Amino acid sequence: MQNMDIDIEDPRWAALDIEALCETAIGATLVHLCLPLDAEVSILACDDARIATLNAEFRAKPTPTNVLSWPSEERAATRAGGLPSPPEPDPGGMIELGDIAISYDTCAAEARTAGKNIAHHVTHLVVHGTLHLLGYDHENEQDAALMEGLEVEILGKMGLDDPYRES
Repeated sequence: MQNMDIDIEDPRWAALDIEALCETAIGATLVHLCLPLDAEVSILACDDARIATLNAEFRAKPTPTNVLSWPSEERAATRAGGLPSPPEPDPGGMIELGDIAISYDTCAAEARTAGKNIAHHVTHLVVHGTLHLLGYDHENEQDAALMEGLEVEILGKMGLDDPYRES
């Protein structure tokens, strides 16, 4: 991944080396989907207050969440369970994917509650957010099955457990 812009607003992210986690997770997602690594992604590593503001502004949900994604263009499949349109590179060969915001507070709380390693949980959420940038979603059963299956495969190749398996 050559073009990742990361804005670390919450200093607690530094202890996790969020930049390396994001680069690895995004790169693994692109490789798994046979997409070039010349992709642009912006990451906002923030806290619950900031992500709640973004969630209210963009989704009319004034509560914190773990991760939000804003694709640079609409890529969603035209039918439930279908594959999204692949991203098209610009004339220079670069693919602009979009933006991801991730909240330390919610991620840490979810990892703690589930008894998971926070770095593994964050890696899962960055893979999840990247798939959203690529047009995958979980709004219906077929789309959720496709997206979750990809997440499990990508994380498995990274040596991480299935995040949907009950412990």
